[in-house]
Amino acid sequence: MSHSRGTIVIPGGGGYLGRELSKYFVEQGFDAVILSRRPRRDTEFVRFVPWDGRTPGPWSKYFEGATAIINLSGRSVNCRYTTARKNEIYASRLDSTRAVGEAIARCATPPPVWINSSSATIYLHTYGPAWDESGEIGGAPEAKDAFSVDVCRRWESALWQSAVPQTRRIAMRLAMSFGPHGDVFNAFARIAKLGLGGPLGGGKQWVSWIHIHDFCRAVHWIIEHPELEGTVNVAAPNPLPNAEFVRELRQALGIPFGMPVTKWMLEIGAKVLGTETELLIKSRRVVPGQLLQSGFVFDYERWHDAVEAIVQAECNSAGS
Repeated sequence: MSHSRGTIVIPGGGGYLGRELSKYFVEQGFDAVILSRRPRRDTEFVRFVPWDGRTPGPWSKYFEGATAIINLSGRSVNCRYTTARKNEIYASRLDSTRAVGEAIARCATPPPVWINSSSATIYLHTYGPAWDESGEIGGAPEAKDAFSVDVCRRWESALWQSAVPQTRRIAMRLAMSFGPHGDVFNAFARIAKLGLGGPLGGGKQWVSWIHIHDFCRAVHWIIEHPELEGTVNVAAPNPLPNAEFVRELRQALGIPFGMPVTKWMLEIGAKVLGTETELLIKSRRVVPGQLLQSGFVFDYERWHDAVEAIVQAECNSAGS
């Protein structure tokens, strides 16, 4: 198992984002190591290694001389926020971040860059100007999103507290990532196909998003551009209101009508589906200031083009 360009280690990379990232980096000539609680069988250039996401273990040896660490660990927030699940969400992010930091600190040849997941939901609910990385986010969140904002703040704090002086650190504030056969896209498409693809909760809330192709390219760009440090928004440059977002989704899917879904309907649906309405009605208006300033060019700047490409890719794979 050896490409010429180096090794990318992806803790918590067993999900959709990790699979797409590892496939991308292998195509770019790297080897990939995925740390997972449920490892799969190795492929030619992807090695799956077990870890518990809490403590340094035998997996730490793969950090030695690695090109980059991309930590994607974190329990899904697509659930009801019971006390037990809140604790799991906190622990899965904070424990894994601390474990990665400890493993890097022990390296004789530490990786030059560590990208740690965060989320665009760290920014406060807003209908006003878009947030870039320079915005002050120290205010108090609204009650409905206080938990998710606090998770992100503590998550990033764990990253900054790690003692890794030779390693550049990035808190990747990631928007919803959409791609063929991806969990997020499938969820929205399923709602639209049920006839409920109209504006959600009024439709004025802003939706930040990124195509999975640009997500992978942006991560690679961050690795190769040492001037990027600190917080980086990984989101397409053109967020849009929910009403436009779902209309363009329906158009791409060939669905002419979508019934508007009111807030009370969302509350009932969220309970039935075992999730929280915040994931759909929080207004996230986030732009990638650092990426754009560094010269990154998105292949999918607008949601219309991204969703058309995703639907086309799904159709092509279904027909092959």
